[in-house]
Amino acid sequence: MQTPKLLPWYARKAGVSIERAETLWRKAVRYATAETGWVGTSEYWGAAMDNFVRLLEEEKNTLCTPQVTPLVRSQNRMWLLPLIAMEDVFTAVSANWQRAATQSREAA
Repeated sequence: MQTPKLLPWYARKAGVSIERAETLWRKAVRYATAETGWVGTSEYWGAAMDNFVRLLEEEKNTLCTPQVTPLVRSQNRMWLLPLIAMEDVFTAVSANWQRAATQSREAA
């Protein structure tokens, strides 16, 4: 049985390997088959996806990996603040310089 095309995205989002996500997908398909009794209907695929997302969430809750991404992003923004401020100052100085040069040319 083929896996969903978004399976790597779901796996990355949950922090599990693609192989583990494929195993969870097969388990979700088995649950969906037992629940609906039919294979290939929209109800079946909906149940399979619901079970898959639930299993991924359970797997994510069992992992003890720290979520470092928000901390790294905030640190990156903190490092960029002086550069952004310096860029704004240079833009303002450049605009004033050009305005002064234009006014001196018009006065002459």
